[in-house]
This record gives sequence, C-alpha cells and structure tokens, in this order.
Amino acid sequence: MTVTGPAAPHSAPDVVALGESMVTFVPSVPGRLADVPSFERGIGGAESNLACVLAAGGHRARWVSRVGADGFGDHLVEAIGAYGVDVSGVRRDPTRPTGIYFRTAGDRATDAHEVAYYRAGSAASAMSPATMDLDALRAGRILHLSGITAALSDDCLGLLRTLMETPGTPGPLLSFDVNHRPGLWAEPAAARVLLDLARHAGLVFVGEDEAEDAFGITGGPDAVRAALPEPELLVVKCGADGAIAYDRAGGRHFEPAPRVDVVAAVGAGDAFAAGFLSATLRGLPAADRLRHGHLWAAAALTVPGDLAEPPGRAHADRLAALDAASWETLHLGPGWTVTDAFDDRAAEEVRTP
Repeated sequence: MTVTGPAAPHSAPDVVALGESMVTFVPSVPGRLADVPSFERGIGGAESNLACVLAAGGHRARWVSRVGADGFGDHLVEAIGAYGVDVSGVRRDPTRPTGIYFRTAGDRATDAHEVAYYRAGSAASAMSPATMDLDALRAGRILHLSGITAALSDDCLGLLRTLMETPGTPGPLLSFDVNHRPGLWAEPAAARVLLDLARHAGLVFVGEDEAEDAFGITGGPDAVRAALPEPELLVVKCGADGAIAYDRAGGRHFEPAPRVDVVAAVGAGDAFAAGFLSATLRGLPAADRLRHGHLWAAAALTVPGDLAEPPGRAHADRLAALDAASWETLHLGPGWTVTDAFDDRAAEEVRTP
C-alpha cells in the first residue's frame, strides 16, 4: 500500500488530523478527585497527540479542530503549535467553550481510575461540513480521523461521513482509528456507525479487544479482517503481543511488540498510529511500518505523560532492521530513545531477555 494523496507543495502537510483536544487537569497528588487539592494543566486529544508526535518526528502535521474563544482555547492552540504542528486550521467559536476534563493520577486501566469530562456543548462538538474548511482537511497526503469525533455530535458524524463517503477526485489516504470510547456512545449505535465508517477508510487501526467490545467480533484478528474486508490495509493491535497488518492482496504480516518497562500506559495507541503513518509516508514495507509503530508506542510507554518524543529516525531504523531473533529479545526501558546513550553496550543491554 502506498500513500495515494497528492504530491503536496513543501508547505502543505504530510498528515492532517481532525479531532477535539481538551485541556487536561491531572492531580498533583494521588487520590480520589474529591480529595485532590490541586491539579496540573496539560493537553489531551487522540488526534492532536498524533499530530504532535508526527511533528516531533520530522513530519509536517496539521491539526484541525474548533476551540472556544477563551483562555483554554488559547492554551491548546499555543501548546500544540509549540510542538511544530500547523494550527492554522483551528477555528475559534465565540459562543461555545473549549472542552476540559479532570482525571486521577493513577493507572487509567484500573477500576479506581476516575475521569470527569466537561465537553458537552463544546466548540469541537459543533464541527460540521458547514463550519469547517474541507479543502484544508483534504490538503495533505494523509487525513487521519477517529471514532471519537463521530461520537461527539450528529454534526461531527456528518462531517466524517462527508469526508469519508463523498466520491470525487483522488484525495488523501483516509486513515481511521476506531478509538471506541463506550462512555460517548448510546450502544449499540457504536457498532453500526464505527463499522460503517471503517469500511470507507483506506487504512484502519483497531484493537483486537476493542473489536470485541465495540463490534462483538470474537475469534481473533482474522475474524476482524473477515468483518472488515474493505480497507486496503487493516491493522489489528493485539496488545503486548504485537500487531497484524492485512492488505488487500491477502497478505498477513505479524510483528511482535518488544518488551517494554512500562512507566504509564497512556498515549501508546496514538503513538503507534503515528509511527505506522510515519513509516507509511516513507514508503516502507508492512513489517517495518509495524515495527516503527511498536517503537513509537514504546517511547510513549516509557515516559509518565501522554506525549513522548519519538526515537530519532536513524535510531528507529537501526532497531527496525534487527533480525527476527534480535527483535524478539529487544527490551526497552526509560531513556531508550536518547541516542547519545545508545552505544554498543546499551544495545546489548536492551536486547537482553
């Protein structure tokens, strides 16, 4: 699979990512939200995270969204732009606020984790074909979308359908991350809507467990492909085991994930998609795309925040080129992306089982 988007001028983006970003408030100390005395401010949003990581990896990335004409909107535009992301496509809404959310400091995967969203009626929920610049969205080689946007409002779903289902001249490669968030959907609407959108994308990312939860698909990754035969490339993520890429010619490429000393299991899915898209833009084969996805995800897993700078291109290429035996014994911990520290001795250490 190659990127079929136009050969854009140098100033045009490689990837355009559409979606809501919110100001995130993380407790300064562990505990229940009811007991936390103060919070630290950050940014959160699957699509803006992907754009930030791609920009840090040397690609031209544009984030398109709507934010309020308020201080939180100012913060998002400035913070995301500071990563080198093109934020010229972000619209300001004078009547709707920027979305915010609060979360506990612990592991998001545990039952004790709390999240409080304040995004109903947000500026981003008013995204529609009438309020967004469709030409700006289609200006890159890849247009990246996710199921989160589809769940925000009927207008947002209409925008995604316009972008994905409207026939026309050849445009960007449509990349779609299912990103099923049960709390945003009135089930079983998610299964019908997300499956329908995925069938119109050229490249789809979905977790094996996510496919079961959202679509009721059991039987493993091959069953997911059987239910989604339309995308030219389907990537099924199998957690810590690895990921499989299915192509239209019937190819099935599996790459195990390296062992990682996890610091925080946040942002890894967005980083994996960014790494895969980075390798796709470079025209690398499926196995290398999967390995770069794993490496960029490992960068996110070995830092405490949602966003991590990806490994340098030469560093990642060196690891992605390992033979199968060396790749399967690769073991990555905090600091592994710092290439100055990655001498021959460090290389042996990260490969030690």
